Amino acid sequence: MNRRGFIRNGLAGIAGLSLGAAPFNLLAGSDFTTISIMHTNDLHCHIEPLSGGSGNVAGHGGLARISEMVKRVKAENPNTLLFDAGDIFQGTPYYNYFKGELMLQLMSAVGYDAATMGNHEFDDGLEGIAESLHAAKFPFICSNYDFSNTMLADKFPRWKIFKRDGIKIGVYGLGIELKGLVANKNFGNTIYSDPLKTALEMEPFLKFEHKCDLVVCLSHLGLRYRGNKISDMVLAAETSLTDLVIGGHTHSFLEKPIIEKNKAGNQVVVNQAASYGRVLGKIDFVFERTKKKRKVAATENKIAGNEA
Repeated sequence: MNRRGFIRNGLAGIAGLSLGAAPFNLLAGSDFTTISIMHTNDLHCHIEPLSGGSGNVAGHGGLARISEMVKRVKAENPNTLLFDAGDIFQGTPYYNYFKGELMLQLMSAVGYDAATMGNHEFDDGLEGIAESLHAAKFPFICSNYDFSNTMLADKFPRWKIFKRDGIKIGVYGLGIELKGLVANKNFGNTIYSDPLKTALEMEPFLKFEHKCDLVVCLSHLGLRYRGNKISDMVLAAETSLTDLVIGGHTHSFLEKPIIEKNKAGNQVVVNQAASYGRVLGKIDFVFERTKKKRKVAATENKIAGNEA
């Protein structure tokens, strides 16, 4: 079977898989609206569940299982968004043969709304990104990578606003420093900007200039490190207007999302969904329709396991 035919059949297969997973609870009434945000990170080209040689995670994970879980949540609540926090590429033989094209087509079929860039997206250089990008029917949001002097100029928005049931959700994306992590030739003239400085620019821009009701950061910085190295937890503590930090890079498995205080003393949710599609993160924000006041109603990290 040729490459295009395999991809078409893969799309048909992922659409037909059924898990029998228990639905998430939807919390809202006629005076309220619930915005559900689901997310993954570090998928690393895992389409099928992990194999029998993977210990206690055998049968878990993979984009196919995530697909059915997403379908059920969206059926319960159409005011749902699906994001990914990077490192989509690299990790299985699917990448060796199809590079990023297959994963981006499958993620488009699943219904991803946006992603940000991970360091492994650069494994085959800027050319590898350029050759696969046409398959993505969703944007890669990159706020602190400047591709102006590369072949990827004007390919990635710095921010994106989504509207669901009158609620405006502003999203920005932060990538990890590539120098020392990725071969110089693979990122070329890409300019890296300080993530915290970028966040402090983006959050008031989205909150005040664009009147967003919810501000979300897609981050591939890593959950936490020793010392003061920039991470999701540092970002959460040093920002004031970001409501949700969706992370990647460190493959951190959290039993439930972390709720912290930001620099203004307000709630910020930080979450990461392990890796390889083993977990689907989900956060529900309930908004009062008239006053646009919101609260975190429910958080859940759902394992994509053997529910069938």
